[in-house]
Amino acid sequence: MIGPETHFDPDRIARELDWNLLRTFVVLADSRSITDAAGRLRLKQPSVSAALKKLEDRIGRKLLDRSPGRYALTDAGRLLYREAVEINGSVLRLSTLMRELTDDVQGHVRITAASHVVCPLFDQALADFHAAHPRATFGIEVHSSADAIAEVAAKRASFAVCLVRDHNPKLEYRRLYREYFGLFCGPRHPLFGRSDLTLADLAGHSSVSFETDRLQDVLKPVTVMRAQAELGQKITGVSSHLEEVRRMIVAGLGIGPLPLHVASRDVQDGHLWQVPPYDDTPAIDVHLVWSRHTVKNRAEDLLLKTILQAIETTPIENRTYR
Repeated sequence: MIGPETHFDPDRIARELDWNLLRTFVVLADSRSITDAAGRLRLKQPSVSAALKKLEDRIGRKLLDRSPGRYALTDAGRLLYREAVEINGSVLRLSTLMRELTDDVQGHVRITAASHVVCPLFDQALADFHAAHPRATFGIEVHSSADAIAEVAAKRASFAVCLVRDHNPKLEYRRLYREYFGLFCGPRHPLFGRSDLTLADLAGHSSVSFETDRLQDVLKPVTVMRAQAELGQKITGVSSHLEEVRRMIVAGLGIGPLPLHVASRDVQDGHLWQVPPYDDTPAIDVHLVWSRHTVKNRAEDLLLKTILQAIETTPIENRTYR
């Protein structure tokens, strides 16, 4: 019987634990039901149920609560899932590392990034690395900053370029660049094109923003700026992607925040108009995030070193975009 009285033998667990059981458990934890997990694994439902029971027997704890109307991880299941995700990332990388063990640097680098990262220093580092190692390949995926960091923590991504709220002690962080945010409206907005605006003119107007635009979150300075402008309490639209926040501003859904250097081209082209405040706009830092516990292929290792060297040799003033 699985329960608190079960005798634990760490050596036995380490000796007998089957990686395939852990892999099955990770899929179970990410699924909505045993049937859903079986479909993802391309196995029969009884096989998946048997694998779960076998894993619970070896761990000595109930891992998944499947009582009527309920499908959820137990406390032990959540703990195992957290560790198994990291193990999963390490195992999946092994075949890639072995395949890429040649004289040429030809590994694959998977980068997760917050939407619309505009950083000339980062672009130059990519260009320099590609020129030196043309056989290396890249995959760049756009996520919310929280999801980008989660991909790195799970060893599914080489590194992330994103905003950072809380520091995970298992990860490494370096400030890549600093950007300043301003408030903008679109052509359909009544304030568009007016050069005589003051902060008081914004009071009561609807707004759009980022999902992290909250006092307790990473864009707190932007939240304070919106509050000082006395924009309406109701936020008409939110998104974790900069492009979608821009879309809502241009469409006239409300006044919204954007990085000044990212919005400058749209201002020149007549798609956006900056509104107050014009001075003392909030600064937000964008970080490079990676895991020191992840075994990196040669391409990942060399690209990371290239970017870090660029950061260390470039003063923050030259990595600040207004």
